Amino acid sequence: MNRPNRYFNPRRLVQFAAVVVIFSFLYRPAFSEEPSESVGTPEVSEKAALIYVIPIRDEIQKAMTYVVKRAVKEALAAEADALILHMETPGGEGQAMKEIMESIEKFDPDSQTYTLVDKEAFSAGAFISASTRHIYMTPGSIIGAAAPVIMGQEGPQELPSKFVSAFAAQVRVAAEKNGHRVEVFDAMVNKEKELVINGEELVSKGDILTLTTKEASKLYDGKPLIATEIDSLDALIEKIGIPEATVVTIEPTRFEQVARFIVMIAPFLMTAAFILGYIEFKSPGFGIFGISAILCALVFFFGHYIAGVTIEADFSLGIVLFALGLALIAVEIFVFPGSLVFGLAGVGLIIISLLRAMIDSYPGDPVIPTMPQLEMPITNLSISMVLSLIAMWLFARILPKTPMYNALVLSGSTEMPITKSVNMLEIGNKGTANSYLRPSGTVDFGDGPVDVITEGDFIPSGTKVKITSIKGNKVVVEMA
Repeated sequence: MNRPNRYFNPRRLVQFAAVVVIFSFLYRPAFSEEPSESVGTPEVSEKAALIYVIPIRDEIQKAMTYVVKRAVKEALAAEADALILHMETPGGEGQAMKEIMESIEKFDPDSQTYTLVDKEAFSAGAFISASTRHIYMTPGSIIGAAAPVIMGQEGPQELPSKFVSAFAAQVRVAAEKNGHRVEVFDAMVNKEKELVINGEELVSKGDILTLTTKEASKLYDGKPLIATEIDSLDALIEKIGIPEATVVTIEPTRFEQVARFIVMIAPFLMTAAFILGYIEFKSPGFGIFGISAILCALVFFFGHYIAGVTIEADFSLGIVLFALGLALIAVEIFVFPGSLVFGLAGVGLIIISLLRAMIDSYPGDPVIPTMPQLEMPITNLSISMVLSLIAMWLFARILPKTPMYNALVLSGSTEMPITKSVNMLEIGNKGTANSYLRPSGTVDFGDGPVDVITEGDFIPSGTKVKITSIKGNKVVVEMA
């Protein structure tokens, strides 16, 4: 007879799921913003005034989008009164610029968004400044030269006119929304546009507009061209005029560098979790493969949270749904095998939790995500599912023939001598499964239970089976 399975106790999986949920709440502060590199998130009363400052430094790349998104989400959650972009950048990637602009537009109140150009804001930096309501520049700074280019073998090369037109339209939309002079930003993008204001030619056709602080702050019809001169960030904070405001400066954390990589490999993390889970279900008990699958999932969830993709509410909900999904799958396998109801419900909850973790949501967004929000999560999940199904098919055909599979199966087998009736069994003999074969268990061939295994199939208790091979004490069966 089989001895009690020392690798699985139903309470262990329930306890592990509970630990996952508790871990997500107890250890969340360990991944929070690092006060050593910023002013830090203050402990203030609910009604205290807050100003969030986001440094936009160096080249604008994908990595910067995660910092900006996290900052905007934190500011919204804290009900911040103002948001300042402290900018010194030579420009950068167009897609990263677009994501940053879209994120800044989420801030509320949008009338309290500021850009402080401190030395330079070229190309993508000039575009981003148009997404804020107010633009300030420190003395001696420069803004402009926003013509989109692509790096070629011979250096930067201008994009075709249709791409330039698309970028110009994007910056015009931002400028119009925030009350800036659209024609000024248009002249920074498109060299085919000349700029003449009150009879003064600021840039001729064939050139790209670039402005110094003095030029950008010059008054036309009583209004600065696009910016106001100010001495420093402290002076801007004072000018905003929010009394006793606490200033929170957002900086990248150590964990975000790892988290950004985790977000990039999200489909492969999910694939690893699915494959490890599959191997766990194909082996007896609950052990290293199941734990590894859950750890992959936890890395996936924490990576998206730390990178600023998932807000705290969605992160907590995702962990809870994932743990409930695991519990329902465990109920399906060990309590009500073959019912499908619990297993399908558990798989559904796990898929929902994975999708929710990848949705780039903001505080105050509707509960039901929009299709644009779901586009990337569905793509990642689809890639993961295809890779997982291919891998599972290969494992189903190859794994049962490997020594590793035999070791996994036999690790859950009895340590007692197998029933003597095995010596009288022959290939083709039929019997009835006494237990659920997952894939090992016992079968009654008419002379007491015999330990058997399948080629990887799960066979419910009470099912008729037949012997396909006998190798020593190893009896392999399949459904009759």
